Amino acid sequence: MTTSSPSEPATAPDATAFRRVMLKISGEALMGDQGFGLHPPTVERIAREVQSVHELGVEICMVIGGGNIFRGLQGSAQGMERTTADYMGMLATVMNALAMQSALEALNIHTRVISAITMNEVAEPYIRRRAVRHLEKKRVCIFAAGTGNPYFTTDTAATLRANEMKCEAIFKGTKVDGVYDKDPAKYADAKRYDTVSYDDVLAKRLGVMDASAIALARDNSLPIIVFSLDEPGGFRGILAGEGTYTKVQG
Repeated sequence: MTTSSPSEPATAPDATAFRRVMLKISGEALMGDQGFGLHPPTVERIAREVQSVHELGVEICMVIGGGNIFRGLQGSAQGMERTTADYMGMLATVMNALAMQSALEALNIHTRVISAITMNEVAEPYIRRRAVRHLEKKRVCIFAAGTGNPYFTTDTAATLRANEMKCEAIFKGTKVDGVYDKDPAKYADAKRYDTVSYDDVLAKRLGVMDASAIALARDNSLPIIVFSLDEPGGFRGILAGEGTYTKVQG
């Protein structure tokens, strides 16, 4: 395992390194200490993390999973038809996107929820050029309903939209401060990678994102920065070249 220090200038991101980024978080990140649903103080805390980066002038895209409300794969495993279960999961991501939009706009940040499934009363339809224009106007764009297709995860949706929006990196907010060779919650000797290649993530099944998302990022040379969303100020700090994270790159 070869690593390089995250403090090295050659790899450390800073506020000028990224003009536009994608923030990918799981639906579970919005639960707080609850076992289900939304925890408004947690949603507000994450919104403030986004606000701190928005204040740097960075253009922000977001994709939020729906696992805190409904996970299509689990529904399918319990006997539900997979396509129906996946569409239900997409609707859960729209609910989370609306909650985050409300929290961001309470902080006076203009936000647009853009859905891959048409629902004009609550969200805009996905039109790439319109979404790019929103970003240029410094509006936060939250992409909801995944790709609009079953059998694709929100990880793949985040990577797809990041490429379409020409983001310079995907920031994957998790509960741990990077990518480890094994589960750090279970193994005290787990080692964190400072940098790791796309191919190693796939070969070693490191669980950063699903295989389709990693392959799409690799094919478009889109770096993925994995960091802890539970660390206050972590999102902004990493953009300033501080903090602990893992960078997935070629």
